[in-house]
Amino acid sequence: MAEEAKPPIRVKMKVGNVEFEIECREDQLQEAIGKILSTVTERAKEAPLITERAMPTARAETCKGIIQRLWQEGWFSTPRGLSDVHSEMARRGFHYDRTAVAHALIDLVKDGILTRDGRPRRYRYAQKRPPAR
Repeated sequence: MAEEAKPPIRVKMKVGNVEFEIECREDQLQEAIGKILSTVTERAKEAPLITERAMPTARAETCKGIIQRLWQEGWFSTPRGLSDVHSEMARRGFHYDRTAVAHALIDLVKDGILTRDGRPRRYRYAQKRPPAR
């Protein structure tokens, strides 16, 4: 069988963020891949081929830890309700269940960091003592 009679070879490759496809005869394949790989490596040294959006770093923080940070920032210098705390945490990108926030607030009251005033379902939480600066 002659070289022209063989069907062309199709190769798909991905190097980093770059994908390319080659279609050529079998005897041209090694040279074509070599040229593409050397070009991709040279370009990668010069500048990124595709700039990716920077992903936010993952934050593994406890609900109680986030509320303690609010206390350290002086956020509890004025009394706040459960919904206020829950909303502020969500605004900062921490989406915890309201019951988890309520339990963390109770733990901080027991730890002597916050104080709780009011009636059930209407409690207001405030700093019991100011954070050490």
